[in-house]
Amino acid sequence: MRTLAFLSLLAFVTPVVASDRPLSFRHDVLPVLSKAGCNSGGCHGALAGKGGFRLSLNAYDPATDHYNITRENRGRRIEFADPARSLFVIKPTAAVRHKGGKPLHEDSDAYKLLIEWIQQGAPGPSTDDTKLNRIELSPALSQLNKGDTQPLTVHAFFSDGTKRDVTRWARFTPTDATIAEVDEATGLAKVIGYGEGAISVWYSGQIALARITSPWPSVIPDEVFARTPKRNVIDKRVIEQLRRLNLKPSKPSSDSEFIRRVYLDVVGMLPTPQETKAFLADTSETKRDDLIEKLLAQPEFVDYWAYRLSDLFLISSKKLRPLALKAYYDWLRGEIEKITPWDQLVRQVVAAKGDTLKNGAANFYSIHQDPETMAENVSQAFMSLSINCAKCHNHPLEKWTNDQYYSFANLFARVRAKGWGGDARSGDGARTLFIADRGDLIQPRTGKPQPAAPLDGQAIASDSTEDRREALADWLTSPENPYFTRSIANRVWANFFGRGIVEPVDDLRISNPASNEPLLQAISEHLAKNDYDLKSLMRLILRSETYRRSSTPLPENEGDQKYYSRYYPRRLMAEVLQDAITSVTRVSPKYNRITLSDGSTEGTSLYREGTRALQLSDSAVTSYFLKTFGRNEREITCECERSNKPSMVQVLHLSNGDTLNNNLRSKQSRVNTMITQSNGDIIDEAYLLCLSRRPSDSERKRLQNIFEVAPETERRGVVEDLFWALMTSREFLFQH
Repeated sequence: MRTLAFLSLLAFVTPVVASDRPLSFRHDVLPVLSKAGCNSGGCHGALAGKGGFRLSLNAYDPATDHYNITRENRGRRIEFADPARSLFVIKPTAAVRHKGGKPLHEDSDAYKLLIEWIQQGAPGPSTDDTKLNRIELSPALSQLNKGDTQPLTVHAFFSDGTKRDVTRWARFTPTDATIAEVDEATGLAKVIGYGEGAISVWYSGQIALARITSPWPSVIPDEVFARTPKRNVIDKRVIEQLRRLNLKPSKPSSDSEFIRRVYLDVVGMLPTPQETKAFLADTSETKRDDLIEKLLAQPEFVDYWAYRLSDLFLISSKKLRPLALKAYYDWLRGEIEKITPWDQLVRQVVAAKGDTLKNGAANFYSIHQDPETMAENVSQAFMSLSINCAKCHNHPLEKWTNDQYYSFANLFARVRAKGWGGDARSGDGARTLFIADRGDLIQPRTGKPQPAAPLDGQAIASDSTEDRREALADWLTSPENPYFTRSIANRVWANFFGRGIVEPVDDLRISNPASNEPLLQAISEHLAKNDYDLKSLMRLILRSETYRRSSTPLPENEGDQKYYSRYYPRRLMAEVLQDAITSVTRVSPKYNRITLSDGSTEGTSLYREGTRALQLSDSAVTSYFLKTFGRNEREITCECERSNKPSMVQVLHLSNGDTLNNNLRSKQSRVNTMITQSNGDIIDEAYLLCLSRRPSDSERKRLQNIFEVAPETERRGVVEDLFWALMTSREFLFQH
């Protein structure tokens, strides 16, 4: 594959004019090797290299690469007297045996460039090298139709003011392969589907994007978009995109759909039949807004968001002892209850110190106990950036370098703790966190400390005794850091729509663009202007016409999966589903054991009878149901740990397992109190309990017939079967 890639590259390059300037190892030679894949993980960029020759992955270490090419093994790879006999070029031309085939031809421009570089004395990288400031991919925006092609051009801008066309040496990748593809050799993009996607380009450690809009072939009159209600900035940005894409918005949801949806999304509970009937009977024009305010003020809202954010903070007894876990969770729930602004809450965590049992936020540093882990999880949790790859080499998909990683990690090098705290099975979890006035993290590649600095921020003086985390907290929550606000805004959005504007929500890298960048920018600005009040953002989302749309697709939008022309159905979160079954049947599971990291279990008395799944502070609570339905186990900071994918095990458990069947058969079951009611009342209440709607005429008629022909001795079984059928239906199991 690498051979074919290099051959493609050589087939399409245009003549190189290099004699007018000295060639740069950093900006000329290495891009040729990167374009060909020579320094990729599958070739010489592998940890052990290939054939005794090793290059740094994606050219992250130019100095070592130059040494290995020109001086390793007594410099046998370079012949200055006769450059054409250099092993560095005759190997890939197959003049001598080469397991990689013949990726380099003597008449190619790549070959000529490498020869000329050797003729110039094979100069290496230097601190005086002209720096690459940025790259640009043009055209930056294109509106094309399916089947159209678009040539792309990459320009590099250097610190000396020069600008160069580097298209031939850049690497192109589509961000959504269902919308567009790109010829990696030439940069020729071709539209193959509908939607808004992008082509990313990588050159010499820099990344840029070109966005492509490909409208659906539907003909939607402009008045459709003009008369679609636009209540706030969300609706404006969504409708603008739907107009560009020729996607017709679905009609508004019914009152039954809305009340069920908003209850599940805001408090994680089903409405009671009484609440549903009152809402359906209400003729007020403001009843939806009034309901939103009511739910945002309920204690169950605090329970729900304390649970959701506990996933982010990894609150689990697999990592913490019970007292420490309780302190951590109580702190988080208390801050949510007080409506603490998100930036202030995060600052409490990042700069936490003191007794972990008194300052619950300090337990973040009980879970993450070395500078690298601290840095990686702060970045992931609060910026949705995975910098882990940069620990060993420059990030292959992002701009972060190996040096930046160690600068960022060095911010945490002086975090210390007194007290053992205990392991997974013993101890009270008590530790005292403090900050030392000296100490640095060593960069393994150089053997020296990297100046402590935020990812895109100013370095801190090495002799400063201040808590470096305070400087980090200042930068993290400042307007200069675009990732902080976008990260939490995107996470909140995903809670209400089942997917983020950037998806996955843990991946805000440049090469993973938003499905609607103006929309993400708008809600981020709203959050910042409202002092990081998460409720304010939630209110904006919930009041939008976008959120209130029906989940029923139209012929003109059935192909849409990410532009919000309709509401997207999704399976209920494991904990919400468990609580829904409990609320319908009135039978609560017992949460009296926890599963430790070694697989063993032990008892817990933290959870009283009737505790809902969303009130559990600990993801390690033993529950076959929650585990089966994809609970976030809180092992790593990633929403990917939660699974909403259906499985055969889930189907079998709902149909034949203990949870649903035992609940319906229990002496405490709601069935016991309902069998004495009239047939019509049983049917109505069952539908209101499970689906937040009354049955249709046809549903009611069929069920009435079943009740009327059933013997009295089988009446209980009929009621149980009714509930079983409703609670195993897609309508019950899905948010819609």
